[in-house]
This record gives sequence, C-alpha cells and structure tokens, in this order.
Amino acid sequence: MLMRFDPFSELDGLTAQLQDGNRLRWMPLDAYRSGDTFHVDVDLPGVKPESIEVTVEKNVLSVKAERQWKTDDAETLVCERPTGTFSRELFLGESLDTEKIAASYENGVLHLSIPVAEEAKARRIEVRSSQDEHAIAAPLAS
Repeated sequence: MLMRFDPFSELDGLTAQLQDGNRLRWMPLDAYRSGDTFHVDVDLPGVKPESIEVTVEKNVLSVKAERQWKTDDAETLVCERPTGTFSRELFLGESLDTEKIAASYENGVLHLSIPVAEEAKARRIEVRSSQDEHAIAAPLAS
C-alpha cells in the first residue's frame, strides 16, 4: 500500500491552523497504482515550480510549496484563495523504491511516480512435485 492514512495527524494540523487564525492550507491529492508504479497527483494551482520542495526520508515523502499574493499596491476587495506555505506528508510502504521517485509539474499539478522495489515485485515460483523429482532421478531405459 502507498500510504497509511493517519486521520488524527491531519486533524491536528487543521486544528492548529484554525487556532492560529490562519487559513486552511490544503493540498488535495489523488493516488493510484498502475502496473508496478504508484502515482500521486497533487493540486498546486498558482504555485511557481521553483517553490516546490519534495523530500523523502526513510518512508516519509514530504511535499512543501509556497504561493504568494502580489497586490502591487492595489486595494484588496476579496481574498479567498489561500496563500502562504502548503505542506503534506505521505507515508510510503516498505515495498516502494524511494531512490527512483520522479517528479514533474504541469498545469498546476505536481505528479510523482514511485516504482515498486524490484525485490517486492511479484514473481513466479516454480512448483515441483515429487513425481518430477523421481522422473529426473530415474535412469533412462536403454
């Protein structure tokens, strides 16, 4: 499995932001598996690619990004889009190859590809029967 969801951790983060009077800074994402690769798409509209930071330590993948407001001395009439620093952590399963994570950013979506480690991939195990062993060990008739 890609992630172990910890609802209490997410709730603690949201509660802390509300108590501090900050707006919620949420990074919605989709995660799916295709073949031997897990994919994660994170919505980051309006974020400059150079402000995105993706790190992995042990089995924790962290995504951090920043979106700033530019007013150019204009009077703000409505401000509904969240700004500031956004962050999200994903807990990766032990079977994923964290050395080969790839990241790309296009049209406001950060795409991460995380391959399954070679040693964790499904492999075929040959099943032998006792009849096979006798047939191999039996001398050939002349």
